[in-house]
Amino acid sequence: MQISKILIPSAIALLMGTALIGCGPKGGESTEGTTGSTSGSSEKVSGELNIEGSGTVFPIAAAMTELFNGENPDVKVTVGKKGTGAGMEVFAKGESDIADASRPIKDKEIKALEDAGIEFIEMPIAYDGLCIVVSKENTWLQSITIDQLHKMWDANSTVKKWNEIDPSWPDAPLNLYGPTDAHGTFEYFNETVNGDGENTRQDYSQQAEYDPLIAGVAGDANALGYVGYAYVEQNLDKVRVVAVDGGNGPVEPNGDTILNGSYAPFSRPLMMYINKSKMESNPALKAFVNFALGPNAPEAIRASGYIPMPQETVDIVKAWVEGGNTGSKLSGAKGATLNDLFGAH
Repeated sequence: MQISKILIPSAIALLMGTALIGCGPKGGESTEGTTGSTSGSSEKVSGELNIEGSGTVFPIAAAMTELFNGENPDVKVTVGKKGTGAGMEVFAKGESDIADASRPIKDKEIKALEDAGIEFIEMPIAYDGLCIVVSKENTWLQSITIDQLHKMWDANSTVKKWNEIDPSWPDAPLNLYGPTDAHGTFEYFNETVNGDGENTRQDYSQQAEYDPLIAGVAGDANALGYVGYAYVEQNLDKVRVVAVDGGNGPVEPNGDTILNGSYAPFSRPLMMYINKSKMESNPALKAFVNFALGPNAPEAIRASGYIPMPQETVDIVKAWVEGGNTGSKLSGAKGATLNDLFGAH
């Protein structure tokens, strides 16, 4: 599979059973990893580290923690899922070591870190496909266009019924479900569909967590919502994913279409932002970062329901991180691959 077609969206102001962390905590709670097993462990470290941020990235961070603690049982890792925006606020206060993010860091967040004297390292870790989901009872909606999504979700939309979007669709209420604005997925979706990360109608069922969002869609024959790929993979018995037509015909999200970029425009990288000075002073944090780009990380990523980066990309990102390069390559990037962005340093 080729990485050359994975493009970073423009101007983005932008769970789990034995996959590995149980059902996970709710709200702003966190989980502490204590068990797991991997092979090829190196020198063990001890200490503490705190990861906060994206609910989309949470399953990856939680799964990595489980495997990492198999090699380093004396490291206490706390993983939260307050959302990308909330996680960035915590990160700017110096209260976390890593900020998980489902969209690139914003200019205002970079400014907050600069004001706080915090240098950060940007580290892509995996790929996700934002998915459009409906109830299993909805057997008629096979695909949807970006324009149709815009008509549903734009802040000025007055659409109340499905047939107001397409006359061939049912004369039934259109019930929309989505995350709150604390989530990077909210910003990513609205940037992509509505041209602005904050442009969305407010009369939808706003969910702070993805599990109740899935449950809401599953129990409502007239529902439509959007979530990250892992939450669909874990709930295929409850909801049905709809193919998206980004201009070249309907495409369903899967490992191949997300990685090769044909699931456009909803293929996206997932990131961790690392406090550079803390990584230099905390061996546990440095060991975790090395693990996140090491040979066992793809196991955690796949178990979480996401798509590992090709080894070529991992090597490029690893060189970027090990070089101590700070700042963002993804913020405002347009029409460039991860290899292009992180290889040119």
